Amino acid sequence: MFRDLPRHAAYKSNSSPWLGDLPAHWSLARVKTLLTERSQKGYPDEPLLAATQSHGVIRKSDYETRTVTATKDLHLLKLVKVGDFVISLRSFQGGIERCYHRGIISPAYTVLTAHDDSYRDYLTYLFKSSRFIDSLTLAVTGIREGQNIDYSRLAVDLLPVPPVEEQAAIVKYLAHANARIDNAIAAKRRLIALLEEQSLAVAREILSGRSTSHCGFDDGHRVPWIGKVPSKWGVAPLKRVARLRSGAGFPVNRQGHPGEELPFFRVSDMNLPQNLEWLATCESTVSRAEAADLGAVVFDRETIVFPKVGGALLTNKRRLLERPSCIDNNMMGATFFGLERDYAFEIMQLIDMADIVKPGPVPAVGQGDIGAIQVPIPPSSEQLHLVSVLKAEGAEVNDTIRAASAEITLLQEFRTRLVADVVTGQVDVRAVAETLPDPSMPDVSLDEDGIDLDDLYGHEDD
Repeated sequence: MFRDLPRHAAYKSNSSPWLGDLPAHWSLARVKTLLTERSQKGYPDEPLLAATQSHGVIRKSDYETRTVTATKDLHLLKLVKVGDFVISLRSFQGGIERCYHRGIISPAYTVLTAHDDSYRDYLTYLFKSSRFIDSLTLAVTGIREGQNIDYSRLAVDLLPVPPVEEQAAIVKYLAHANARIDNAIAAKRRLIALLEEQSLAVAREILSGRSTSHCGFDDGHRVPWIGKVPSKWGVAPLKRVARLRSGAGFPVNRQGHPGEELPFFRVSDMNLPQNLEWLATCESTVSRAEAADLGAVVFDRETIVFPKVGGALLTNKRRLLERPSCIDNNMMGATFFGLERDYAFEIMQLIDMADIVKPGPVPAVGQGDIGAIQVPIPPSSEQLHLVSVLKAEGAEVNDTIRAASAEITLLQEFRTRLVADVVTGQVDVRAVAETLPDPSMPDVSLDEDGIDLDDLYGHEDD
């Protein structure tokens, strides 16, 4: 369903700076003629909503990540109905979100409702397409962290309007395409999870000395989360070998202090693939003067950082800072002085924070609980030997994980290009859509991967 998608028979130019040529039989209309702004207030008893880039507009109570919750002046929040679209302050990063639950949301957001119900599903894909998101930069106001979308500018932008039957074909095709791509990505993530589990088991055996040490274990120490370690090794709480410090909140209204710009990592950055250069992905910065205003710690390079609050805490992801940096207040940094850096990093990878999570609606760990975690301390020379053995033993598994991660990235990039091409009419999917079952029916033709990586349309080798 991806290869050899045809072009339309004829195209026409238009005045839009981002759409490009459109199929000749499509029409164009301004945003304000297709959607109406809704600004209804006075519904304090409706559930609170959150605008998310991954799930659209959903109930705040269903949102796993910790967010600030309004507790007063609820009558001033805006009503959002099912099928409405919400322009959030960060829409220029992830598109305009569709609402799937009735409720109320921040008055700072713009709520739009489509005039034509049949147009909503097509708009859902258009508003999340890369071309449309790129176009939103033309409607952005403010600077840096204070940027948001100016609806008065967006209202006069042009949107494509395919014929109603073609909108239905586009929605049907993309529903199936996304299902196949999601299926493929899920299969590769399952593979990565299994490999990571295998890798952790190997790491525990090696870093505990059980597979490498010739020393006795009979009178050795027992570390609760790793088991028996050789008798000649020491054991100490983490606070004895590392300095633990929390991050700080990020300034909402940046004043632009002069001086060296430091990377400012957010807890959301922990979700980026491990094999990417983490520093290059950091989008936020602060100067040393801003860090001082915040009371933020400037962490030295080679500090190991990790989440301490929220769902990211349970992923047990760790990062090693490559240069002096700041981190947000959902993270903590450990600067080691009693262990070799590489050994400390591998040991931190093995610690499962879920074992010390405090009870409550949001997962969280305290600095004291982290500091009390017992860690094994081999002689310095043996620490380096253990790391070299671990890297040798895990090389093949890590290569496979990197390959699977790269394939996920390829699939995500392919999806981005496909959706953009389909919603702007650069390819004609009507004929393919006719052969597809109703999107609500399971596609029994899917294999485990759902898509062959060699079956991506528009391959350069074709």
